[in-house]
Amino acid sequence: MNKISEVQIYDTTLRDGTQAEGVSFSRADKIRIAEQLDTFGVAYVEGGWPGSNPKDMEFFEAVRGRTFKHAKITAFGSTRRASNPPFEDHNLRTLLEAETPAIALFGKSWLLHVHQALRVEPEVNLAMIADSCAFLKDQGREVIFDAEHFFDGYFDHPEYALASLHKAVEGGASTVVLCDTNGGTMPHQIEQVCRTVRDALPGQVVLGIHCHNDGDCAAANSIMAVLAGATHVHGTINGIGERCGNADLCSIIAALELKLGRRCLPEGKLVHLRELSTFVYDLANLHPNMHQPYVGKSAFAHKGGIHVNAVQKDSRTYEHIAPEKVGNSRRVLVSDLAGGSNIMAKAAEHSISLDQKSDEAREILAELKRLEGQGYEYEAADASFFLLMQKMLKKHAPFFTLEGFRVIVEKRGPQAPCISEATIKITVDEETELAAAEGEGPVNALDCALRKVLHRFYPEISQVHLRDFKVRILEGEAGTAAKTRVLIESGDGRSIWGTVGVSENIIEASWQALLDSVEYVLFRKEAEQ
Repeated sequence: MNKISEVQIYDTTLRDGTQAEGVSFSRADKIRIAEQLDTFGVAYVEGGWPGSNPKDMEFFEAVRGRTFKHAKITAFGSTRRASNPPFEDHNLRTLLEAETPAIALFGKSWLLHVHQALRVEPEVNLAMIADSCAFLKDQGREVIFDAEHFFDGYFDHPEYALASLHKAVEGGASTVVLCDTNGGTMPHQIEQVCRTVRDALPGQVVLGIHCHNDGDCAAANSIMAVLAGATHVHGTINGIGERCGNADLCSIIAALELKLGRRCLPEGKLVHLRELSTFVYDLANLHPNMHQPYVGKSAFAHKGGIHVNAVQKDSRTYEHIAPEKVGNSRRVLVSDLAGGSNIMAKAAEHSISLDQKSDEAREILAELKRLEGQGYEYEAADASFFLLMQKMLKKHAPFFTLEGFRVIVEKRGPQAPCISEATIKITVDEETELAAAEGEGPVNALDCALRKVLHRFYPEISQVHLRDFKVRILEGEAGTAAKTRVLIESGDGRSIWGTVGVSENIIEASWQALLDSVEYVLFRKEAEQ
């Protein structure tokens, strides 16, 4: 383990993250995320650009006076306009009005932008950087200078790019951040340039890195920058951001702390990494990336029987870290690739006693492979696999018996909406009930009818809600007669579970998945009593 050194984590989820396609945070969302980031222990939370829109300024007004234990709330903005002295510049005045302890100020370090975007002489741009930093410093703010497009500028004209940093430092910036704004720089280039810059700057100046992910190297680039002397790292939670996103702080923080021994967070906070990742996904209304390193649902999921067997003996065989260190957990998947170890692991998860060498274990594995060969998929249908084991072990006692159902879809005229109605008849403890319900579609109607008829016997199913419904056509060459697989995700506010159904008839496949979803929660309720 390397000697622990401090790395400042600068989170820009509330500013750069909101530039991601489909992401928009309300003021309340931004406050909640800022509070979570502070609790998590990041050093800086960039709240937005107060001069660009009213919502960002509303955020700064809302957090003014709040106590943040770890994070400095930071406002973001640009250097002054070429035609304005700093004290008359609207953007700089608005940054001061945000009343944040720190201000991130971006300026041009690439001559292409100086000539084409600003359309000023190179010396004028350098003066804009210097006196903008000086003005904010004189007002008692900590100044962080973001050298926009620094790497492109350095490769084009290294002397000018370095001059932009020196002018910022002369003006009072305590931190200079090298921005890979276009996201195309490679890791070896990042390291070389950062080492050169670190040697060229005064020792007391903090060197930072801000990477975008257009070349899929943002996390690696950020880590290489730290190895080259950077101690201030920008990024967003889950890597959300414009185009291909920003550097993912989830990967960066975990790698720095666990791989390089560089302290980024207060002691004990890293175990909340997955929790924070999920929290931001939820408020951003984004579906979590299952395969995201460290925090993804599949990051420590094992499917191959050989892998499962090895991990059970020693987790280091197929896991680069212990998942608990980042708040994640190991998952064992069951599929046609499964072996006896997979079956044993899943049985243990559900507190089912099973001998791996028993006939029952072999029969469950054989049945699993047979059903997967027919199109069933249990990786995302853990509840259905639990019920399958119960049936194979002869521990399954149905809670009700289906006498029959009927689903009608009717359309009256070309412009009229489709009407779906389902009728279902079941028997519970020798009592037969019949119910009908309408729904947004045939599956929704069937779900509503099932709930309606069961509610008198099992009122707890009112807490169950369908969260997701996926349909996949198997063997598509059969056209409309092809076999269909339906995956349903359900939840009751406490947990989430998945079920599966397969049939040539989509309603029958949906019924199988619905039936498993309801029976699973009833089994669980019975076990708790």
